Amino acid sequence: MKKLITTVAALATALVAGSAATAADSIKIGDINHFKRLAAFAEPYRQGIELAAKQINDAGGVLGRPLEFIHRDDDGKPGDAVKIAEELMTRDGAVMLTGSILSNVGLAISSFAGQKGYIYLAAEPLADDIVWSSGNKYTFRLRASTYVQAAMLAEQAAKTDAVKYATIAPNYAYGKAAVEAFKKNLKALKPDVEFVTEQWPALFKIDAGAEVQALERAKPDAIYNVTFGTDLQKFVREGTTRGLFEGRMVYGLLTGEPEYLEPLGAEAPEGWFVTGYPWYAFTDGPAKQFVDDYEAAYPGETPKIGSLVGYMTAKSIAALITKAGSTDTDAMLEAFKDLKVATPMGEITYRALDHQSTMGAYVGTTTVKDDKGVMVDWSYKDPAPYMPSDDEIRAMRPAE
Repeated sequence: MKKLITTVAALATALVAGSAATAADSIKIGDINHFKRLAAFAEPYRQGIELAAKQINDAGGVLGRPLEFIHRDDDGKPGDAVKIAEELMTRDGAVMLTGSILSNVGLAISSFAGQKGYIYLAAEPLADDIVWSSGNKYTFRLRASTYVQAAMLAEQAAKTDAVKYATIAPNYAYGKAAVEAFKKNLKALKPDVEFVTEQWPALFKIDAGAEVQALERAKPDAIYNVTFGTDLQKFVREGTTRGLFEGRMVYGLLTGEPEYLEPLGAEAPEGWFVTGYPWYAFTDGPAKQFVDDYEAAYPGETPKIGSLVGYMTAKSIAALITKAGSTDTDAMLEAFKDLKVATPMGEITYRALDHQSTMGAYVGTTTVKDDKGVMVDWSYKDPAPYMPSDDEIRAMRPAE
């Protein structure tokens, strides 16, 4: 009897140890994001990550080990994000970092990663400083750059008769970069354009009535809008009420993304030329397969651009570690050079030149169907024709 008890106890200990080993053997990725402050984007993003992680792990994991994402909330504060990044790497056993939406937070994590020698895949931050003027050896970026998306809108704007433009953008790194890029590209295509006013509301603190009045006083032919989230909702509603958009073309960066367009419902703007994500219009291929998989995994929900970004983030990390053959930082840095990843948007490459992925963007025109804002006449654009030259990028990036 004593022998039986000893055997059972030993077996129980082995099972517990085995479970602990399985957990310890997972490859941990530290994911930092604004899950409370920007839940409309961050929650779909997390769901996209978890969908990809499940698919990866069901297929055997990465290097025979499960891929595990540790999600932490930074409340949209750069200081908190840096503290969390250190905890994830030194206490929680993460092998690299990813995440962030707000560009100021992404820049803070990037700077910290560069100082500490931690790999950081900036999933969403759009400020181009992350990979250009503030770029470093350890930081990579997934999303199509602000410069590229602004250039796509400027290309369309240059085809019109509009000469006088007004801009409105949130007053922080992303907004500043978005306006600068649009102005640079539009002036290059149409030198006679004039920017008659620039409005800079504080992020998520827009006084929409005052902003609309200021834009109307400037009498622009067209408007370039960079507001998003609740700022966009307030701007659209106030601008519509006051007739700001009547007879004027509006170009909207990110406006066509479901996170920002869907909350407007039947009040969504019509006729704006925007970048976005028309998931509802895909009929085949990997883009449609992702939509189907996402809706099956999360019944009653539809994918957002955040869902796609999260999914592509996890797929990128799995491809990176597989190519590296280990989770060693130096091996992963080498593997990131021209890393190719199969995604719902087709194959993308992380350019060795500047650590920017070749993820493109969807552009199209907004309209309302069945009391919902959607994109029509859309197309997917490759970023290559819209990038600065390789020499320009080399001149912007700090020496490593």
